[in-house]
Amino acid sequence: MVNPKLRDELNDQLCHAVLELSNVEECYQFFEDICTIGELKAMSQRLEVARMLRDGHTYDDIVERTHASTATISRVKRCLNYGADGYGIVLGRLKEQEKTPS
Repeated sequence: MVNPKLRDELNDQLCHAVLELSNVEECYQFFEDICTIGELKAMSQRLEVARMLRDGHTYDDIVERTHASTATISRVKRCLNYGADGYGIVLGRLKEQEKTPS
């Protein structure tokens, strides 16, 4: 269930825009235009933190690999445990994609 505080016309438009992207190159082009480099790196970092937490890595391992703060790691962990399962959806699909031969 989507948090009703997030649901509005502009966020719907953004979600639809992301769904229109066809490949990694288009994603890079779009995110380069819509985000600062710092914002994009922060989102990428959080996704890797989520993957590592789900795979059972320790905070120390995660800090060493991602350079995320323990506060960021804790926030991501809270989302994994009590959030909307967005990380779970994406990480599950990425894992399936890794298993599928190209």
